[in-house]
Amino acid sequence: MKAKDYTKETITAVGQREASLPEFNIGDTIGVHLRIKEGDKERIQLFQGDVIAIKHRGASGSFTVRKIGAHNIPVERIIPFHSPILKDITIVKRGDVRRAKLYYVRDRVGKAARIKEKREKKIEAPKVAAQAVSASKTTEEVAAQ
Repeated sequence: MKAKDYTKETITAVGQREASLPEFNIGDTIGVHLRIKEGDKERIQLFQGDVIAIKHRGASGSFTVRKIGAHNIPVERIIPFHSPILKDITIVKRGDVRRAKLYYVRDRVGKAARIKEKREKKIEAPKVAAQAVSASKTTEEVAAQ
């Protein structure tokens, strides 16, 4: 869906948020909360899957999410960043990929279609702070004497 002749002012006038969505990349598994209208009722539905493409085109930018639905049927959904049905995005896990578009996943089935998860580096407590605490005790002991 390409939004022709829409400016940022037009989108904000419609009532869309400017940039309150979290930063996500290709290969990430995200949960997209969508507003679904059925008759006079409105509800929120979760669409959770892997991001296989992102198109940064300003007001008409979009991203593609792919999930495996019931009976192993793949479902892809192209969601515009400034869509009125988009409520929220949650990041489930980060993916570790080397490509800008993951269209090759469409040809894969089962475990071969999995995306490797990015491992987060653990940040250890700096040892300098522990030395500073011991140094401050010595200055207090010196002042007490």
